[in-house]
Amino acid sequence: MDQGQSLRRKVDEAAAFLNNKIGYKIPIGIILGTGLGKLAEDVELEQEILYHDIPHFPVSTVESHEGKLLIGKIEGKPVVVMQGRFHFYEGYTMQEVTFPVRVMKEIGVEYLLVSNVAGGLNPLYREGDLMIMDDHINLLGDNPLRGVNEPSFGPRFPDMSEPYNKGLIAIAEKAALENHIPFKRGVYAAMTGPTLETRAEYRFLRNIGADVIGMSTIPECIVANQSGMKVFGATIVSDLCFPDNLKPATLEAIIKVANGAQPNLTALMKGVIRNIDFRF
Repeated sequence: MDQGQSLRRKVDEAAAFLNNKIGYKIPIGIILGTGLGKLAEDVELEQEILYHDIPHFPVSTVESHEGKLLIGKIEGKPVVVMQGRFHFYEGYTMQEVTFPVRVMKEIGVEYLLVSNVAGGLNPLYREGDLMIMDDHINLLGDNPLRGVNEPSFGPRFPDMSEPYNKGLIAIAEKAALENHIPFKRGVYAAMTGPTLETRAEYRFLRNIGADVIGMSTIPECIVANQSGMKVFGATIVSDLCFPDNLKPATLEAIIKVANGAQPNLTALMKGVIRNIDFRF
């Protein structure tokens, strides 16, 4: 059995486990990032499944990532929520990082909503700002589609001209305006971490067009696009990465900023979910 067939088998076994427990298709998947687990409190919870109970699922090792899969409803619509994600820097392979997205596809997910925190590179950004992602730059040094291709997952060479769905971005911008939520719209870049970047790296990132820098999201977005999902991404600017006035950042400070910005992110995500038309 080659690499692609082995991954196909593991995805099918995890999906069969979840489909047996859930009993219906779920169209919306949500991945919550660092310090952003509070959105889970708005789920009309039906089931809570620990990652380690799901066949072949990785387990979160990062502080603030709960490691639970929540099944329920938000705004009256069925959702599956990952309360905690996996990162390349934890030592997982790209296939392991994106495994939950492939499983989501098999339980019915058509729309993937992802969130993260990231350092602000754009000089117009401030701590706590909310940025809607409309493009990304992959500097992780790897790609989850590298290796043997399994055709049942999607095309070998998926188009990435619209990694974050324009229709969902329009819905989000409308929801933000209706709820008086200030927002930016920009480019997310990802590097492996877990170190934060140097001053020279921040200058490089700004010069190549990145507005924020993080350590996640892009692998999940790539796999979701290969799978035919529509993706929406939102970032909380957790710290400022201005190379000529750089101050040390700590995880505690990053989480504090993320927690303060959660109400706006929660309102934005709920607005997107409320206005998704499944015929969209």
